[in-house]
Amino acid sequence: MTRLNRRQLLHGGVLAGTVAAQTGSVAMTPQPKDAGASVSGYDYARPGFKQGSRMVFQGDSITDMKWGRNEKDRNHYLGHSYVYLIAARLGVDLPNAGLDVYNRGMSGHKVSDLRGRWQADAIDLKPDVLSILVGVNDVGRNLNGVDVPRWEEDYRFMLDASRAANPALRLVLLDPFVLASGRLSTASAYDPWRRQVDRLIPVVTRLATEFDAVHIRTQQVFDDAAMAVSPEHWIWDGVHPLPQGHELIARDWIRDVGARWPA
Repeated sequence: MTRLNRRQLLHGGVLAGTVAAQTGSVAMTPQPKDAGASVSGYDYARPGFKQGSRMVFQGDSITDMKWGRNEKDRNHYLGHSYVYLIAARLGVDLPNAGLDVYNRGMSGHKVSDLRGRWQADAIDLKPDVLSILVGVNDVGRNLNGVDVPRWEEDYRFMLDASRAANPALRLVLLDPFVLASGRLSTASAYDPWRRQVDRLIPVVTRLATEFDAVHIRTQQVFDDAAMAVSPEHWIWDGVHPLPQGHELIARDWIRDVGARWPA
């Protein structure tokens, strides 16, 4: 199966929009039956998970985007972030897998906050797949300098504890990210955020290698996207993605996880 890179994906999306504007319709290329969802520019190998795998997504408001924690409210318990989009896509493409998805992101949380609730909100859920996206609040509250060694210590604690509880745990680590949009649209506003994010990304890279995790290079994803279309198209305030920004995260998550653990 041909795997489109991010530039091809973005170029295809922009081109399709241009054709639609000019003709009022888009000619869709027929997809083979095993090509996954028939969305133009979205081609991926379906991930392989054991029956009934529990997937837990951890992070801050970017992951959160939900109303409360009522697991019985099947309309809102996953929120409206990339988690929802991943669950929706996999629910269609892997209908017999019986995936059990939990969104445990909490708005405003830093890595130390995640560590403080890790037992209840990660280990006790007994996940088979654990995905983590954290860091932007650590940056926003420490623009003069994040304590990177302490940040890594807290992050490593969570990974060590999770692997100790489940040696077979599959890990997915996402880079923190920002874009020059909204309140961060000027260089004077954006540059301090980006400098601190760029100090945290090597930590995620190192931990992903050490813990044999899938590493989603989210900052690079958005940097590439912002070269094709303005940053404001993807992230409205420099930090929080718009729906299409969440879709970018979801696409890369599924693509990279599928490449690592194919069906």
